[in-house]
Amino acid sequence: MGEARPVIEVVGLKKYFPLPRRYPGQPVSRVHAVDGVSFTIGRGETLALVGESGCGKSTVGRTILGLLKPTAGEVRLDGERIDSLSAGRLRPLRRRMQVVFQDPFSSLNPRLRVREILAEPLANFSLARTRGEFSARIAGLLEKVRLPADAAARFPHEFSGGQRQRIGIARALATAPEVIICDEAVSALDVSVKAQIVNLLADLQDELGLSLLFITHDLAIVEHLTHRVAVMYLGRIVEEADRRSLFARPWHPYTQALLSAVPVPDPAASRRRTILKGDVPSPIALPTGCRFHTRCPHAFARCRTEEPELRPVGDTQRVACHLEVRPGE
Repeated sequence: MGEARPVIEVVGLKKYFPLPRRYPGQPVSRVHAVDGVSFTIGRGETLALVGESGCGKSTVGRTILGLLKPTAGEVRLDGERIDSLSAGRLRPLRRRMQVVFQDPFSSLNPRLRVREILAEPLANFSLARTRGEFSARIAGLLEKVRLPADAAARFPHEFSGGQRQRIGIARALATAPEVIICDEAVSALDVSVKAQIVNLLADLQDELGLSLLFITHDLAIVEHLTHRVAVMYLGRIVEEADRRSLFARPWHPYTQALLSAVPVPDPAASRRRTILKGDVPSPIALPTGCRFHTRCPHAFARCRTEEPELRPVGDTQRVACHLEVRPGE
């Protein structure tokens, strides 16, 4: 019996944004937002896509959803290529992939009551027809995200940030999707509320068998939710591993720097903080060789001329690094 097919496959994904010319004859410049990203997400699995702001992780999510057209590469849903589909052919597949955005206030229409917000996707995909069907579906969605039934009659501004994000999750669940992309879905929330939303997503995943792409810069949250982690830097994945391996033995110097910044729960415990020097290079003029070499404390001559490919290290990790020995060993 072969391996189960992944629900999402991303192969060599690239997304470049051309910049306008300031004068005639100026060479065309492009922002290399995503530059050759590949990964899979299994059914019922969470993949965390992690990196600093501007590394391209949100662009990956929007391209998978079809909100942006890729410059190159492929996106497959259950083995079917979807990146090249027309809007008409993509529409019925949209109910299988939904998104939860970062800011729950700006992503909810302030003029609509919650019942109307949740009714929209039901109506768009003809998932309810009578008033009774709509009411039953909306009540079920509110129960799933642990909001009271009377929330349906209220407006978004009457809720806290965490409650608004629950409404956003309920809206994403309305179409009974297989995949939900959480684009910095908890980064705007207080610490205690973040934990509640993460626990809710984990419970919903167990209950409904959802596949999650969790886009974030917060590795502390990732540790409690994800199965696998892909670390992005300047448009490319530099390390991919299962959660335990990544947190126990991060290989790439960039991953180590990110993890060194995660707060330690025990105040008495100590951890050496890795401070990266310099700024992230411009995605318009990428450095030659390894993109991280301008900030890497272990860089050597090969790093400046040859771009590393993702290669396996151990059973569950892949890393894009020329170092033959893990830093610090």
